[in-house]
Amino acid sequence: MEDFEKMKKTKGGLMSFNNFLSTSRNREISFKNFARPAALNTNSVGILFIMNIDTAICTNSSTPFAEVSKVGYYKDKEEEILFTTHTIFRIDRIERIEDKNADRLWQVNLTLVGNQDDELNKLTAHLREESTWATGWARLGFILFKL
Repeated sequence: MEDFEKMKKTKGGLMSFNNFLSTSRNREISFKNFARPAALNTNSVGILFIMNIDTAICTNSSTPFAEVSKVGYYKDKEEEILFTTHTIFRIDRIERIEDKNADRLWQVNLTLVGNQDDELNKLTAHLREESTWATGWARLGFILFKL
C-alpha cells in the first residue's frame, strides 16, 4: 500500500515495472482475476491498469513486446501481451473504482512513453551525469538503484 501512495503522488510522472509485464486486452479477466482479488487482501490494493499503447512508439523506441495469447493460461480469452522489463509509462489518471466487494480498488490510466518524451530524455541525461564515475555493471546497478 505504501508503493501505491507514492504512485498517487506522482500522477503525471513516469513509472516502470521492474519485471516482465503481462497485460490483457480483456478488461474482465484483468479485473476479476487480478485487481479485485488483490483488493480483498487487507495488506494490498487492487489496481486495474488501463494502458494506452501506440505500437509506433514500441517500434520507434525498440520497446520489445509479444502477443502471447495462444500460449497463455486463458488462451484466446485473455488476449495477453507481454512487455519487457522496465517499459516506461506516464501516469495519466488515478481514480477509485466503486465495487461492492472491495473498498481498495483503483484504476490507473497509463500511456506508453517513447524515446521522444522530453521528461524521459531529461531524466536519462541526469542519470548519465550522475553516473559518470561508474562503468559497466557498477553503472547499471547505480541506475537501477536510482529508479
